[in-house]
Amino acid sequence: MTRPVTSRPTLLSVNVNAVAYLRNRREVPWPNLIDIARAILQAGAHGITVHPRPDERHIRFSDLPDLSRLIASEFPQAEFNIEGYPTRHFIDLVLENKPHQVTLVPDSPEQSTSDHGWDFAADGEMLLPVAEEFKAAGIRVSYFVDANPADPALAQQAGADRIEFYTGPYANQTAPDATERELARIAATADAARRLGAMGGSTALMMNAGHDLTVDNLPALRQAIPDLAEVSIGHALTADALMLGFPEAVRRYLRVLGHEA
Repeated sequence: MTRPVTSRPTLLSVNVNAVAYLRNRREVPWPNLIDIARAILQAGAHGITVHPRPDERHIRFSDLPDLSRLIASEFPQAEFNIEGYPTRHFIDLVLENKPHQVTLVPDSPEQSTSDHGWDFAADGEMLLPVAEEFKAAGIRVSYFVDANPADPALAQQAGADRIEFYTGPYANQTAPDATERELARIAATADAARRLGAMGGSTALMMNAGHDLTVDNLPALRQAIPDLAEVSIGHALTADALMLGFPEAVRRYLRVLGHEA
């Protein structure tokens, strides 16, 4: 018999890539990335996520020390999460800026956004020493994964502390039956992650999620994963902020995630 899973509020990390992308359209210092990150955290968000790509088309490498200092000095309870593909340059950037969490994604440089999880059978041997290097520096390691019940155990073998569900296939469905099928895959994968804790010498993997999540599709996702630890949301929250402002947009997501805001 499967034991019931206790529901809990889910933490919100706001991805500020879209803010940086808008800033980079002109050679001007606005919108000010640090001011907006500060407003997001003051509104109650639990962390900031960035994805520095090799071409610096949104987050610049020079943004990372500024964001790290902001969180360390003004919001020490908040989390700094850096995501990206583990080139040597990326690894060194992460180690220099000491985030709380690194989320490794299998993106190629030309991709506009993340669109799939890791193939651990092909990449697990490459990922394990990377994870060990980060963990030796005190940085938590999360892997981007598809909804596949085989992946949590493979991610753990590759050194994962957490997994982050790529939720695009769920969030982009329009037909109710297709949406339910995707949620069932996610729920089955979440069950597989929890079962690792019942295995000798293993611990359950905590679960994050991200990609195309909105205030409309988050409730069903949280019902499928009642113990969802954290979501990383950028595009939809930024779009809402164009109408509402960042503080109110953040508070809106916090309420959906089970927090008083």
